[in-house]
Amino acid sequence: MPWALAFVVLSLLLLVLIGQQTQWVAKTKLYAQPRFWPAVALVGMAAFAALHLWRLHRRRSTAEDWREARTWLRPFEFALWFMAYVWAVPIVGFLPASLIFAPALSWRMGYRGPRMLWTAAAFGAAVVVVFKSLLAVKIPGGLVYELLPGALRSFFIVNL
Repeated sequence: MPWALAFVVLSLLLLVLIGQQTQWVAKTKLYAQPRFWPAVALVGMAAFAALHLWRLHRRRSTAEDWREARTWLRPFEFALWFMAYVWAVPIVGFLPASLIFAPALSWRMGYRGPRMLWTAAAFGAAVVVVFKSLLAVKIPGGLVYELLPGALRSFFIVNL
């Protein structure tokens, strides 16, 4: 029930704010307006969410409902994994963070054999090589690199 109500409120809020996020262009056909299709989607989202909320009062939640809710919430776990990785890179560095998170995610996904964990670690190292060396992406060095001696610190900041 709270999820359905939150979805109705969110969809109505987005519908109210559509004028600030999109525009109506003069001398343009209705279906080509930048605001038209988002508005159609939001009206549908609000209407179907309201219908769902209305029908929800007539029945009780079942175990299947809770299983479905967990299924819908599962992607948020991986968003949290990604945010932890983004948070860790400036602290421990790109290479160590990649070497930690790639096997950790493999473990989390159920690939727990030594071969898969080493493959994930190799993938993490390959990502660092591709981004830092081949693509020359400027990723700041980790704070941990500051503890290294001069030449080694410079090497780690530039290449790892």
